[in-house]
Amino acid sequence: MPFMDAESVRLEVVYATPEQQWILALEVAHGTTVRSALEQVGLDQRLSVSELALVSFGIFGVPCAPDTVLGDGDRLEIYRPLLDDPKLIRRRRGVRSRRQPSTPKVR
Repeated sequence: MPFMDAESVRLEVVYATPEQQWILALEVAHGTTVRSALEQVGLDQRLSVSELALVSFGIFGVPCAPDTVLGDGDRLEIYRPLLDDPKLIRRRRGVRSRRQPSTPKVR
């Protein structure tokens, strides 16, 4: 394990789409904010302007603001907007399954 001074923290920055996923390990200065960490990983170069306008952020699944200070071992997650409401997707799936005739179970 490389040397890490007391004034720095390690974290991961993660992002995923159906087409791509990335996890970046980062060592930043103590007191670094979400906004600053995203600048350091070059988020503006990895995502288009329209994608950047829609993303939100969280640390281990808990939403956070761009000015949140990161701690050692944090996992900074970049969230993209949902394409559809999960409840609506389940409802549609249920309607489709009811339309299909059921086959009797063979014992």
